[in-house]
This record gives sequence, structure tokens and C-alpha cells, in this order.
Amino acid sequence: MKKQFAGLVLALAASAPALAASETFVIDGTHTLPRFSYSHLGFSTQLSRFDKTTGTIVVDKAAKTGSVDIVIDTRSVNTGFPLFNEHIQGADFLDTAKYPTATFKSTKVVFDGDKPAKVEGNLTIKGVTKPVTLTITSFVAGPHPMLKKEAIGANATVTIKRTDFNAGKYTPTVGDDVTIELPVEAIKQ
Repeated sequence: MKKQFAGLVLALAASAPALAASETFVIDGTHTLPRFSYSHLGFSTQLSRFDKTTGTIVVDKAAKTGSVDIVIDTRSVNTGFPLFNEHIQGADFLDTAKYPTATFKSTKVVFDGDKPAKVEGNLTIKGVTKPVTLTITSFVAGPHPMLKKEAIGANATVTIKRTDFNAGKYTPTVGDDVTIELPVEAIKQ
């Protein structure tokens, strides 16, 4: 009886489809530089970025699930002009003395076919958390040609309102809408 049971277990195990496990990728901070843009007095669209980003992305392609956890060092804001960097770090905008990071933590990854298309989650800026949906405009998974490890890359975008995050000084003269673009690369661990 034991041999028959063991044989049945082995037969079932051999015939069951392989279960794909989730894969964890660590953000490559040298190639993940979130950008943000907004209207400046109606004259131009200003574009700035953050130079320090960390986090992880978990993807289970077979189950079509995943998670995203990103931390942006808001003190690394780079407008291209040191005095303006300080201005944006001030209490009227990012208040980096009190809130040195902004975070995004996913609640759901939505797939379109075999690729993620949207990531729903909570964005926290200046101590205020709001639900947002990142729209993924491109996604690639494959071997990294230089590191010889599996990697993923994506571009995502979302538009938020500064006033929702207590950073609305000079609104509406300086645009309330801020478009955040997140180019991300991550390496499998």
C-alpha cells in the first residue's frame, strides 16, 4: 500500500505543471531617476528629477501578480540649479527637513496579457498618503547584457495635484498638476 501511495504521489507530482515562483528585483539606483514636470507661470514646462531611489519589485508572471515598493530621497531633487533645489526642498514644497523621503507602495499590479500595465498603490509625499495608479508605458524582462543577471525595466507615469500633498504654494500661477515619470531598472536577487 505504501508503494502504491508513493507511486501515486510521484505520478501526480510529475504531471502537475511547474509552479512559477515570484521573482524579486532590486532597484538599480543608477538607472532609476524619477522625473517630475509642471507648468511654470504658463510660460514653460519645467522638468526636474530625483537622483536617489531605492526599492524592490516582485513579479510573478505565471500568477500575473506583483508588488512595487519604491523610496525616493527627496533631498536628492535636481532642478539643474542649486538655489532652486533648496527652494523646492523648503517647507512650502517638499519640506525635506521633516519628510526626507517620498514612497510608493503598491496594492495591486494589473496585467495586460503577460505584461504589467498598471500599478495601483499609495503615494506618500510630505506625510500625506493618496491612492494613485501608475500607467506602465513599457515593460521589458530579460538577461542584463552587462551584469549577466535577469533584469526588468519599465517606464511608468502618473499625474498628481500638488495641493493634494500640501505642496501647493503659488497655485494656480505655478501649475497644480505635476506629471511624474518613473523610468525604472531592477536586477533579480
